[in-house]
Order: sequence, then structure tokens, then C-alpha cells
Amino acid sequence: MKKSTLATFVCGLLLVSSHVFAQFNKNQVIAHRGAWDDTIPQNSLASLNKAIELNCFGSEFDVHLTKDDVLVVCHDHDFYGIEIEESTYEELLKKQHPNGEKIPTAKEYILEGLKQKGKNKTKLIYELKTSKVSKERTLLAAELSVKLVKELKAEKMIEYIVFSYDAGKKLMQLDPKAKVSYLNGDLTPEQAKKEGFFGLDYNHNVYKKNPTWIQQAHELGLAVNVWTVNSAEDMQLFLNQNVEYITTDQPGRLFDLIGK
Repeated sequence: MKKSTLATFVCGLLLVSSHVFAQFNKNQVIAHRGAWDDTIPQNSLASLNKAIELNCFGSEFDVHLTKDDVLVVCHDHDFYGIEIEESTYEELLKKQHPNGEKIPTAKEYILEGLKQKGKNKTKLIYELKTSKVSKERTLLAAELSVKLVKELKAEKMIEYIVFSYDAGKKLMQLDPKAKVSYLNGDLTPEQAKKEGFFGLDYNHNVYKKNPTWIQQAHELGLAVNVWTVNSAEDMQLFLNQNVEYITTDQPGRLFDLIGK
């Protein structure tokens, strides 16, 4: 009876694990600023939906804090010439993306991602941008980000990436279960593991200069992402090293290589 009970319990755990894992697409492709092109703007809701259509593992997006404490999605510190940190959200609405979209709030972006149906979903890779104004503003953005994600019950859909070490630590403090990866490239795998990061998310040149880091990270149980990889040669280089994720402006090209 004991053996039978144990076997049933183990099978149950495997089924639960399989169910959880199956909630997200099983590939290495992260669309950088969404899947964009000449007609689809970067960091737009359209680019997110295109990444979802392509079945990317994740869609990366960049988040800033406005002067009046609204989290908005944009890569640069300005939105078509309007400085984000020096402006209110209403002031940012004076400009639009070429496709007619206004600047998305982080809430709108996440809610769009939460519309996905079915088992295989595209994760939302939330890059918290570092404030140019002060460290305090970066940490406030971290606090508001975790609060928003919890309010939307989107914790399982979100993985955070940060250049700011302090912001990364703040995110982990506010949500110990959050997956937070470090972008800056100045921590060794051992240091990143010690500091509690989920993984390394470094520029491809960092890994080329430190060719043992990917293997070391894997041995330590860290996930490895590499950005921004656009050439087929570099894609193949990192696929051969079994990195978990590759962030790219060319998700279609990466899918082709993976298919081969």
C-alpha cells in the first residue's frame, strides 16, 4: 500500500509539473520589444500580438515611470521627442505610434498579454528601465511594477529583467517568487547566484569575452538569456551552447534555425 501511495503521489506531481510547464511555449525565442517591422512599431500592442501569433516564448517590453507615476511602455527615454520622466502621461498622449497607437501603459500591455487562450502562451518579459533622474525613482518604479503585476494577478506571466542591481534586489524583496534576471553583464555567474537572481541576461559580447560563463551558469542552476542576437551565425553559436533563451529582433530567422 505504501509503495502504491507513493507512486500515485509521484505521478500526481509529474502531472502538475507538466501542466504548469505546458502553460508556456517551449522554445528559446524572445521577441525584442515585441515582434516588430516597418509596419508594426516596437513596444506596441501590435508588436506584442505579433509575438504571440509567432508563438514566441516571450515578448520583451521596456517600462519607464512618468512624472506623474504612470508606468508606460517605451524603449527610449523619450516618446517621439517627449521626455518620459519629465512629462505626465497626458502629455505623452500628444504623440502616437505610426500605426495610430498611443503609448501603452504597462497595465494595458499586461492586460493585452493576459487575453491569451489555450495552454501555450507567450510570456511577458518586463524590463524595468533605470531612471535618469534618481535611484529613488528607479526603486519607486520597481515598487509600482510589483504592485501592478499582483493587482492583475499576472505573476505567472511575468519575468523581470533589469540593468539596475538595486532595482533587481528590490523586485526580489517585494516578490520573493518573482523571476528576476540581471542585464548589466558585470556579475559573474557565482555572484549572480549568490545575490538571488533567477538568471543571467547578458549581451552576446559579454558571453564571447567570458566563454565559460554559460556553462558555469548552468552548473549553478541559473537560466541564461543572450541579447540582442540578430545574425544567423550568432544564433547558431548560442543554440549550440544550449542557452535557455535568445532575445532577437529577428524571431522568424531564429525559428527557422531552430526548425533546422
